[in-house]
Amino acid sequence: MVAQQLDVTRARAQSLIADGHVLVNGKPAKKSALLAEDDVLTWQLPEPVQLAAQPEDIPLDIRLEDDDLLVVNKPQGMVVHPAPGHSSGTLVNALLYHCKSQLSGINGVIRPGIVHRIDKDTSGLLVVAKMDFAHQHLAAQLAARTVLREYRAVVCGRLKEHTGTIDLPIGRHPKDRKRMAVVAGGKPAVTHYQVLRELSDKFSEVKLTLETGRTHQIRVHLASLGRPVAGDSVYGTADKRLVGQCLHAQRVAFVHPHSGEMLDITAELPEYFEQFMTAVGG
Repeated sequence: MVAQQLDVTRARAQSLIADGHVLVNGKPAKKSALLAEDDVLTWQLPEPVQLAAQPEDIPLDIRLEDDDLLVVNKPQGMVVHPAPGHSSGTLVNALLYHCKSQLSGINGVIRPGIVHRIDKDTSGLLVVAKMDFAHQHLAAQLAARTVLREYRAVVCGRLKEHTGTIDLPIGRHPKDRKRMAVVAGGKPAVTHYQVLRELSDKFSEVKLTLETGRTHQIRVHLASLGRPVAGDSVYGTADKRLVGQCLHAQRVAFVHPHSGEMLDITAELPEYFEQFMTAVGG
């Protein structure tokens, strides 16, 4: 009823009620209360909060940089760009400081320079555009599936086949909109994998190559095989030895927008990854 009156989603209505912005007969509304016919409903929608990324002096592990772009090795635990709940300490905040705000503006003030993303608890390489031309060129390569994006993961259990391709469509989970899932009618998603070694009966080290780049693609695809990424609390089971999933964007290769040179950058496995493999038998 409240959602209909305010013309907002049910989740948004519940949030407004919880924050005291909705009154019934002059008193704060309750989520569980049912409206009577003579109840007077009043509300005041809060002013939208304008997010604006600010430069922050945060160290960056830069693997390549020139006037057009840079490739940065993001640590596990760092959010790529500001969002509700993460207004500072992000990769974008660090990039704005390092680049003196000289970043591509195609994605707006919240995601300047960001051509593609990786999850907060995934570590590894990201290509960042300084100039709009570079951004457009890189985005076109991604769309054409000519950018090589190679990941390393530790997965739970053993895969039946040591090499293979997972070609399953991905979309929003039908019951949990914060998650992704393999769903009929989802967007095409293709992941190639190769088992590098079996660390034990419970874990395997796997190399994965993205042909497409859907949200949480590797995590969803591996979970669909019953072999989720180790430590993935969303699509598998958390592991007290890990902060998040054991997933690292290890290699990226693409054509430089200006020189036409093929660039191929690799980032070694981070300490958390190596330590986990050692702990489970690697």
